[in-house]
Amino acid sequence: MTATNSSPSQLQIWLLASRPKTLPAAAAPVLVGTAVAIGEHAFRLGPALAALLGALLIQIGTNFANDVFDFKKGADTTQRLGPMRVTQAGLLSPEQVMSGMWLTFGLATIIGLYLVFVGGWPIVVIGLLSIISGIAYTGGPFPLGYNGLGDLFVFIFFGLVAVCGTYYVQAGTVSPASVWAAVPVGLLATAILVVNNLRDIDTDRVAGKKTLAVRFGEQATQIEYFLLLGLSYIIPPLMWLLGLAPIGVLLTWLSVPMIKPLHHLIMHEKGRPLNMALAGTARLELVYSVLLSLGFVLGRIF
Repeated sequence: MTATNSSPSQLQIWLLASRPKTLPAAAAPVLVGTAVAIGEHAFRLGPALAALLGALLIQIGTNFANDVFDFKKGADTTQRLGPMRVTQAGLLSPEQVMSGMWLTFGLATIIGLYLVFVGGWPIVVIGLLSIISGIAYTGGPFPLGYNGLGDLFVFIFFGLVAVCGTYYVQAGTVSPASVWAAVPVGLLATAILVVNNLRDIDTDRVAGKKTLAVRFGEQATQIEYFLLLGLSYIIPPLMWLLGLAPIGVLLTWLSVPMIKPLHHLIMHEKGRPLNMALAGTARLELVYSVLLSLGFVLGRIF
């Protein structure tokens, strides 16, 4: 039989499962960590590229884990408001997605071996924690995302760990600037999750998924979202005033106009229309990270 438009190929199915739209959130902290390294004369191309590839693989592996574990726990149903999940849609079996997860994490581990050679044993700890947390976000006996710890998980691993880890494999140490630069990246990555949880607040409540949005309600979640955004724009001026970064990091403020349409969506929309806010927040994080990175690089040049 030949495939039709209604029958996606295996490649298309696996691409769908990998959720490519989430990958900029994995790439952004690597970009920032590398830019800080450039600004501090510590850039190394090989470790930077390996960190990027490793981050993307861990993100894809985590996406596979979320796909299969959310299905098994009953969080993904026909009432799902977000993008299609392949396990719930019956496009792949749970066993197939699990195999894809282990394969992807295995590839990330291979990349990690090179980074261990470059950066030493601390990279083993970072890598293992990243993979374990990627699985434990929705899997295991105490899934982080189901117990109100998702926000903290994202801030730590998509902010502090990713930025500082990228800097570390190039510089062999962690500088104050890399830690400070990691904070706004983590805040904006967390804001992406907050939109996701705001959108899913009703379906998560039914599924027993106790996100912070479910625990504290819609209004508190809206406040959390704008606090995260606001704090992310306070950090660059502080870094400059403290002498930790060049004035170029203030370029991040050029992305402020992107917040206006997000404000309307967050305050006035519910359910599926919040997918636009989800995509918009992801774009905001990417643009912000590019501008922050540009600020560090320009400081190195000038």
